[in-house]
Amino acid sequence: MFARPKTVKSALRTAVMLGALVLVTACTAQYRKHGWVPGPELLQEVVPGVDTRDSVTETVGRPAIDSLVDDSGYYYVTSRFKYSGGKEPKVISRDLVAITFNGQGVVDSVQRYTLEDGRVIPLERRVTDSSIQDKTFLRQLLGNLGNINPGSFLKR
Repeated sequence: MFARPKTVKSALRTAVMLGALVLVTACTAQYRKHGWVPGPELLQEVVPGVDTRDSVTETVGRPAIDSLVDDSGYYYVTSRFKYSGGKEPKVISRDLVAITFNGQGVVDSVQRYTLEDGRVIPLERRVTDSSIQDKTFLRQLLGNLGNINPGSFLKR
């Protein structure tokens, strides 16, 4: 695979070159895009005061996020992250398209926001933690042995 070095100097030079190559490769930035927002062409087809929730879904598509509390809007989000070596990913850009609806389900407004419009809003999915998360099936089974009341089996 590799040619055998003829001298210590050439072996050292090869090792330094390989080390530099590994270092440069490990430190190069990688970019990733998450999510999707409709383009201007699709958004022009959404007419406030005319389109409904169903027509927006048909024209633009179902959003990744919709308002959970009061069904007031659809939110399309895309984010671009920069990954550099072992550092925490950095948000390079974030676009959000908000299509809001009135009480009758008719489009009220179509708005586009970017990072330049304000502060970074961390998008998180919060899930209730389970107490059995770190336990194996056998550990759960054996842990419940002390909770069994034999008297509950005798009552009929």
